[in-house]
Amino acid sequence: MAENIRGGAPRTSLSPSDSVVVAGLGRFGSALAIELAQAGVDVLGIDTNPEIVQDLSGVLTHVVRADSTKKEVLDQLAVPDFTHAVVGIGSDLEASILTASWFVRFGIGKVWAKAITDPHGQILEQIGVHHVVYPESDMGRRVAHLLRGSIADYQDLGGGFAMITATVPPSLVGSSIATIGLRSKHNVNVTAVRKRDAGWAHADGDMVLDWGDTVIVVGPAEKAERFIDMA
Repeated sequence: MAENIRGGAPRTSLSPSDSVVVAGLGRFGSALAIELAQAGVDVLGIDTNPEIVQDLSGVLTHVVRADSTKKEVLDQLAVPDFTHAVVGIGSDLEASILTASWFVRFGIGKVWAKAITDPHGQILEQIGVHHVVYPESDMGRRVAHLLRGSIADYQDLGGGFAMITATVPPSLVGSSIATIGLRSKHNVNVTAVRKRDAGWAHADGDMVLDWGDTVIVVGPAEKAERFIDMA
């Protein structure tokens, strides 16, 4: 069953023997590939744009100008031998789906793919992609939350859960975390608290929330988003 991830780069554990092929080196694909390469991962980047390939030459372990929709091309690049694959192609749906289908058919252990719409993501799931990522959707939601002003950061964790960083609502000032009953009454957890002019500390039930405190709240996205409006 495919995992839908609203945003973010693939979250996975890589060992020194693992290798990743990234097809489509636009903003999403190139950022992901560069991050992995800088972490010491063996990365092969594939794109049809010669300027992108030139820019990433020497940055990634290998980068080639090629058509990732062609099986013979992927065979020549030894793509079936890679342990992980990422499809970063977004604007060309046909190329995205064809490339992903080859990665799945090759039996690559973990296949990730970027989707730009829900139908696109559904097709990727149906052909066997293990993890479908929606970076544009996540960025739009994140910016919307930040624009509200009360949330300092918003991270979609996937699976319907979110993590927000926010200032304590006035209605909760002066109450302890245990008294508020966030988990039992609202189904969210406060995992950390930052006091004014102090660093972060693990939250515990006896901790009293004060004016200006910042908290990290984790829980079902809809519940976590409502934290700033709690009465």
